[in-house]
Amino acid sequence: MLIFDLRVIGNKLLFFRKRKGLTQAEVAEAAEISERTYADIERGSVNMRIETVLSICKVLQITPDDILTEQPESNRIDEAEMMERLCGLSGKNKETAFAILLAYLNSME
Repeated sequence: MLIFDLRVIGNKLLFFRKRKGLTQAEVAEAAEISERTYADIERGSVNMRIETVLSICKVLQITPDDILTEQPESNRIDEAEMMERLCGLSGKNKETAFAILLAYLNSME
């Protein structure tokens, strides 16, 4: 589902920025926008051009879907449940699952 609330988008950007350990100034500089503009985007007080969305996503190493869409509750992945399920797999199945996950994560770098 597409998100239209600029504050929700801004909060998602804040989350991903903090997760990367970056400051607003660092993201703004790397995305080639002003620090003030980036701060306003995170606050949800301004809209962004698609070029700005793509630039910020590149800096944060995320996709536009990560900030512009929301999964229905039923499709959300619970991290603890996922780890429990992965750890509960038998030897070869666990190896395969981890190999697939590792390949996916490496493809995102």
